[in-house]
Amino acid sequence: MPPLKIKKGSSRHSAYDLRDPNAEIVETHTLAVIVDNEAGVLARVIGLFSGRGYNIDSLTVAEVDHTGHLSRITIVTTGTPAVIEQIKAQLGRIVPVHEVHDLTVEGPSVERELALFKVSGVGDKRVEALRLADIFRANAVDSTLSSFVFEVTGTSEKIDAFADLMRPLGLVEMARTGVVAVSRGTE
Repeated sequence: MPPLKIKKGSSRHSAYDLRDPNAEIVETHTLAVIVDNEAGVLARVIGLFSGRGYNIDSLTVAEVDHTGHLSRITIVTTGTPAVIEQIKAQLGRIVPVHEVHDLTVEGPSVERELALFKVSGVGDKRVEALRLADIFRANAVDSTLSSFVFEVTGTSEKIDAFADLMRPLGLVEMARTGVVAVSRGTE
């Protein structure tokens, strides 16, 4: 039997491509939400997500204007473009919400996360952990004869990569802050 020939640009799909060609693409977006700094606001924002079955990949909250009593909630979430638009619209309708910014579409932004890693090890594993920490520009913020606590700041991908390398070397515990983000430029 001769091999199957498919013309370039043919609409025929590989038998190994199990993705649904009609399915919408799921995207990850970082939203910055400016809200009143008062009791119950975070619960209302989170309730919007949980009540509609939306997932939150990362969540950080901090006061950003003490005199104006405003806080900034940074949320990393995933969904189809229509779902992301729905999330933004519903967030904007919550009364204590002043602004909703989609940093993913508004232009370049800077995203960072902080993580602490407790790594236990002696001998060669200890030396390797220190060597990798140096490559990742991690700071040793605590040290004993058998363990370290490293502080790493960077993108979520950098934090994930550092964790993957520390696991075989004796990663005991990890704590992450979640993503904080701000748009680049003068505006």
